Amino acid sequence: MQHWFSDLQAFRRDALGLLDERGRNAKGPFVRLRLAPFPVYLVTDPDLVKPILKMDGTDIDKGRLIYKLRAIVGKSSLTTSGPDQKERRATLHRQIARGTASTYVPQISALVRGTFARLLREDSFDAHQVSAALALRIIANVLFGEGVLSSSDEAALLNAVKLVEDDLAEGMFRIGPPAPWTWISNRRRLRTARTIMASVVRRTRARATASSLLASLNGLGLSDRDLEDEVLMILLAGHHTTGSVAAWLLYHVAADAELARSLAEEAARCTGPGGELRASDLPTASVSLGVVREVLRLYPAAWWFSREVKASKVQIAGHTFRRGTSLLISPWHMHRDARFWPEPERFDPSRQPTSRAYIPFGAGPRACVGLGMAMLELQVIALELAAAFEADVLMRAPPDAPKPSITLVPPALTLSLKPRCPLALGSAAA
Repeated sequence: MQHWFSDLQAFRRDALGLLDERGRNAKGPFVRLRLAPFPVYLVTDPDLVKPILKMDGTDIDKGRLIYKLRAIVGKSSLTTSGPDQKERRATLHRQIARGTASTYVPQISALVRGTFARLLREDSFDAHQVSAALALRIIANVLFGEGVLSSSDEAALLNAVKLVEDDLAEGMFRIGPPAPWTWISNRRRLRTARTIMASVVRRTRARATASSLLASLNGLGLSDRDLEDEVLMILLAGHHTTGSVAAWLLYHVAADAELARSLAEEAARCTGPGGELRASDLPTASVSLGVVREVLRLYPAAWWFSREVKASKVQIAGHTFRRGTSLLISPWHMHRDARFWPEPERFDPSRQPTSRAYIPFGAGPRACVGLGMAMLELQVIALELAAAFEADVLMRAPPDAPKPSITLVPPALTLSLKPRCPLALGSAAA
């Protein structure tokens, strides 16, 4: 017998499997998911994603499933809407676009090389532990300026994320309030994590450089609390999502020697006389772009996002939805649906992401403001890894599935690293 919560146990047991199964077997553009004391529908038609995300905020906007993230990032541009949010997004977009075209490539390359060089002293390493810390260093450079975040601050931020990510993920579809002892424990962890992150932000704000992203945000006249919330959102979203995807990128490059060789040859073609990657060559570097796009298809960090009906009722594709209804959009499901992708489970870097079901960063005007930055980070990581190093997989294949939390958290991906012999590139390195 179906009731409000009849899908909740299956969702908690295997959220990715439930979304996959319901999406594949959908008979129409929407599938009811019985997860909460309010209507939740999975959007299964990719042609509806952009129209839904472009709808006026008085009809459909961010809702309660997104607002739960305010426990950590407050009222940032991730968890709010309206003119103020649009102004923040525009400022972030302008600054990131400016840096992507000029200064970010050498900064990212230096951080990536330093990280990989240190790994040569290790017999093995966990890809996600390495990639999460690396992504945090990169976004901190962009946010505060080069070298501002100390190693102790970096460790503090990573620990703060670990304190709260599972609690927040579990709370997204909790039926009702948790048990009192669970609530107390969760609140304590949230308070501790928020205090840690806020203290790091306050320390590093004073050291931010004039060309940093923070300097641009300072020009908006935000209150101290609003600025702090925005910085926390950028730090968390900028490192946790890219760090998760980068772990899978490292794994797939390590697992395919031929792919690694192709990337190394492309890196040689994109490298200038001074040994640095040329930013102008990266938009046409097809091998690394293909790898990044395919990793994002199989392992989208944002495995779902949602919108809530705000008007008394809204018509979409012949269906009527009433106020309070949540519409769930799952890149995980759409990226693995055989209706839109041949052999969807196979890793194929030559695959062209022309399908309308490719939405790793959302779509339309609500697409992730950091998508260009994330693509650049992942592309530079792939090229710098293959150019100077050879990675090997030290674990069973295939690996376990990712864990659905705030993002898709990779399983243990154990790899090793050694220097690449330049002669192995043959004429491409000449």
